[in-house]
Amino acid sequence: MSAPTGDPHHSLHAEQHDPHHKAEQDLVDKGLSEGAVGLFGGTVLGISSVAPAYALTATVGILVAEAGAKMPVIIIAGFVPMFLAAYAYRELNKVAPDCGTSFTWTTKAFGPYLGWLGGWAAIMATVIVLSNLAGVAVQFFYQFLGDVLDNGTVSDLWENRAVNVVTCLIFLAIATWVAYRGITTTERVQIVLVLFQLAVLLVFALAAFAKAGDSDTGLSFSMSWFSLEGLTLSAFIAGLSGSIFAFWGWDTALTVNEESVDADKTPGRAALLCVLSILLTYLIVAIALQMYAGVGDEGLGLANEEISENVFGALARPVLGQPLDLVLFLAVLASSAASLITTFLPTSRTMLAMGVYRAFPKSFARIHAEYKTPSYATIAAGVGAGVFYAVMTFLSERVLTDTIYSLGIMICFYYGLTAFACIWYFRKELLNDVSSFVFKLLFPLLGGLGLAWVFVVTLRDSASPDYGSGASIGGVGLVLILGLGLILVGVLFMLWRRAVDPAYFRGETLVKDTPALVVAEPK
Repeated sequence: MSAPTGDPHHSLHAEQHDPHHKAEQDLVDKGLSEGAVGLFGGTVLGISSVAPAYALTATVGILVAEAGAKMPVIIIAGFVPMFLAAYAYRELNKVAPDCGTSFTWTTKAFGPYLGWLGGWAAIMATVIVLSNLAGVAVQFFYQFLGDVLDNGTVSDLWENRAVNVVTCLIFLAIATWVAYRGITTTERVQIVLVLFQLAVLLVFALAAFAKAGDSDTGLSFSMSWFSLEGLTLSAFIAGLSGSIFAFWGWDTALTVNEESVDADKTPGRAALLCVLSILLTYLIVAIALQMYAGVGDEGLGLANEEISENVFGALARPVLGQPLDLVLFLAVLASSAASLITTFLPTSRTMLAMGVYRAFPKSFARIHAEYKTPSYATIAAGVGAGVFYAVMTFLSERVLTDTIYSLGIMICFYYGLTAFACIWYFRKELLNDVSSFVFKLLFPLLGGLGLAWVFVVTLRDSASPDYGSGASIGGVGLVLILGLGLILVGVLFMLWRRAVDPAYFRGETLVKDTPALVVAEPK
């Protein structure tokens, strides 16, 4: 098949990887700003997208509700498949540094149909998380404002659905504008916001450790927190789904690969640094929370339903006192805002790639002449997130909980698919040497199997109307409808795209290929 033509830079970095020249010869330079992101910047963008302060306040209640004091081991269990899958991303990025990431790589390994669905799931996951991020930002914005004004009515404004949705849409509009302005602007903003939230989380954890003995509900540290003994399979999987969500977003470091220095190396290293940094942060804060607040369902206990959806909102003042509690509110607000901006990067760049290769309408391939950003795709992501959040706010009483669980389904689907794509793509060189066996076969296989297992069990359990918040439609759990339903909607959209523009599905724009056997040169 002939590769796309018309762009003088159409073969992306082809000369750099001679053994895999075929793997890259059909990758199109999309006009993004090259060499704008280094290792530190890529790591910061990854951490920002994960948003540790936001992720913790949104998921700690879920993890404790499912696993109790076993929260630390659940966090580690969520880290393992993500860390292993990161190696699949790293290896694929080395030979095909394309901003479409999962979409591009899965297409090249398994063909257009699975590739399209992988791209769709990645887009839906980011749209869901954009809406979730904006929702958390709204909560902490009004709590912060209410505390500053010493006005309880203002603090509770986020509970008014109309006010909530309107404020959320304003936040999304601002984040869309910042992301539209370009990667350099985004990176500079993120460095400040990420360092601020990490510093505040460390201060919070130290204060919680210091006051642990003064709390009526706190627990004494125990190594049993790191053991799976006593957990049921359903509780483990439900908690694991929340933990996987808490790690999601590190692949942002890879979706800016075409804008990175040393595009074949830097993004993979940044992704691994990001995942390890997040694990350390989560464990420190989780242990501190359990030692101070405990896992009971009364008072400040982390399983108390009145605080489980907004743990930091409830514990900020008891742990830090006034006025430092306002700093924690600001940190979560900054975390949500930072991630809100960076999460536009993976979704807009995946849509850009799908537009360039004609898997999506050509309008998604537009690049802003001055800012070098995917202009149409960025706006589409913002609009999609706004519509999704508005609808979900009126469907579910606990919209954040249900979106987190449904997001776990999406994440497991496309991360797992990418892990298996790595194995199949490199199948002729898996046994060449120890490095190939470990990083192209063993790690992706273990990560992919773990994610596939969570995906299947979550689908089974989420069919129950009692799963998640308990919201359901027609007796079917809302989490399953969101998670699986959006994938099925993607199938219909895919079939429509094949009917109106079949070039991608015929392999005319993105070639399904496998690199030739790589034989190491004698030293």
